[in-house]
Amino acid sequence: MRITTWNVNGLRAALRKGFADVIEQIAPDILLIQEVRARPEQLPEPWAQPEGWHVCWHPAQRKGYSGTAVWSRRPLQVIERGMGEPDPEGRVLHVRVERTEVVSVYAPSGSSGPERQGVKDAWMDRFLPWARGIAAARKRILVGGDLNVAHTERDIFYATSNTGQSGFLPHERAWFGAVLDAGWCDLIRGHFPDVDGPYSWWSNRGRARELDRGWRIDYLLGNATARRACVAAQVHREQSLTVSDHAPVTIDLA
Repeated sequence: MRITTWNVNGLRAALRKGFADVIEQIAPDILLIQEVRARPEQLPEPWAQPEGWHVCWHPAQRKGYSGTAVWSRRPLQVIERGMGEPDPEGRVLHVRVERTEVVSVYAPSGSSGPERQGVKDAWMDRFLPWARGIAAARKRILVGGDLNVAHTERDIFYATSNTGQSGFLPHERAWFGAVLDAGWCDLIRGHFPDVDGPYSWWSNRGRARELDRGWRIDYLLGNATARRACVAAQVHREQSLTVSDHAPVTIDLA
């Protein structure tokens, strides 16, 4: 089973820029999407219900903002939208596909200022116990998405100059470590233990994408059962150059 997560930076724009071609190349069985920024009825035909896919949407209440989705080649069942409470920004979508559960997650960004950083911090405080609560299940569970945190200096090209920036703040990095301690494995890092990156997001400034000077903020996390089944992982930087500022991230499960 192949699972891919991708922050598409607006699905309507991504469709115009080659989203369908990239997905055909990667060929995931399950696709977790973040930053959809559209309701299904706003998408061009036939993308509200794409052929060959079972689809679940979790759009934000605010139009053109945030939102998550899960696409699956096999029937899916919604377990939960949100984390046991209202989720007006459409940030957490938890579904079951046969014997595997997947969660598409889009964590808030705090880069626009203190107010949004406060929103992000509050969200992280809610996410940690919620994630701890589902990690211990014997079934395979995966959390995939844009968590807007680079965990270690190996996950960000300019570590020193970004120490005080949202996404690489000490308490955010400690939070990510606590998520791992709660029973989750960083499946990409597990397959790339001794490399810088592989980065999944790049600024649009200064040839960052071309020179591969980015951040690794898009993750696929697995509980112990999923970790044992993970046989391969990759970040598709080249395929997505013109579609989004984020690259798709993929794992293969035995």
